[in-house]
Amino acid sequence: MDENRGGGTRGTAGGTASVPLSVLDLVTVGQGRTATQALRTSVDIAKLAESRGFHRYWVAEHHSMPGVASSSPAVILAHLAAHTERIRLGSGGVMLPNHAPLVIAEQFGTLEAMAPGRVDLGLGRAPGTDGATAAALRRTDRLNEGADDFPQQLAELTRFLDDDFPDGHPYARIHAVPGPVQATSPGGVQSPGRPPIWLLGSSGFSARLAGVLGLPFAFAHHFSARNTVPALDLYRESFKPSAVLDAPYALIGVAALAADDEREARRQVLTGALSMVRLRTGRPGLVPSPEEAEAYEFSSMEREFVDGWLKDIVHGTPDEVRAGLDDLAKRTGADELMITANAHGGEARLRSYELIADAYGLPAAG
Repeated sequence: MDENRGGGTRGTAGGTASVPLSVLDLVTVGQGRTATQALRTSVDIAKLAESRGFHRYWVAEHHSMPGVASSSPAVILAHLAAHTERIRLGSGGVMLPNHAPLVIAEQFGTLEAMAPGRVDLGLGRAPGTDGATAAALRRTDRLNEGADDFPQQLAELTRFLDDDFPDGHPYARIHAVPGPVQATSPGGVQSPGRPPIWLLGSSGFSARLAGVLGLPFAFAHHFSARNTVPALDLYRESFKPSAVLDAPYALIGVAALAADDEREARRQVLTGALSMVRLRTGRPGLVPSPEEAEAYEFSSMEREFVDGWLKDIVHGTPDEVRAGLDDLAKRTGADELMITANAHGGEARLRSYELIADAYGLPAAG
């Protein structure tokens, strides 16, 4: 049934993987690196993911973070669409309260026209940044109102995508272009597809809403691991079949990094842990090098945070990462794993996806 709304929701597991594997990209920028280099790495990873049989490639929205260059997912996705041919591309996600629904409908209608049948629209209700930046983005200081209005914003966006506001609605004569209105214009020919909507979340709100609406759901296990199973249970319990899906479909974002040996994997993930320490203490910056992370003297409180953070990152040799991912899929019942590999350098991230693909016997690049 999901083919009715653009298709591509349900992937097919490749090699020895029990579920489809996908990629989540934060476009991380390390010390001594530029955003240009980070974006080139994203292209390289997207090409690798496509050639090795990963199902989809999503880009997250973040703002005012020097080490994360993914403030404009639609722009990055257009760039990736020009360098790939088959892999699904999407937002993981667009933070809808930051934007007017019509703007998002226009952006993703344009992406759909660029890459027909392979664009996903993942939506979240968090700001993807701190409160002051969110206020600047939204031009309001009433931030809670934006989150509370999320279901209404979602409904408005959906109507713009489908071009089906009822007669008499203030927006009935407004059309998101590219979009369905082109097919109803004299001489118009328009693809019947439009990007399928996913709801993203790190708590129960979006899980329940996705279930009630019969939409696919993506959970941010990579930074909210304690809530994963309860949220997925709530999604499945709340699920009502729709024109989009006849059964629940949930993916989870997973922080995972494979290296040729266990020590190197530890060195690489420690850079991300130090980045999180700095972010959580109001000192966001570029991703530190492995050498800086190893030399950093963590306080007892910081060390406690890092130890807890690293427990939720699947890392090690390819075999260790494969075992960790398999265990996570079994434990959560996730229908798909979306892997994010955060490290200082693009080489380590690219190598990690290559090693994971090899560990599962995914098709060789060619």
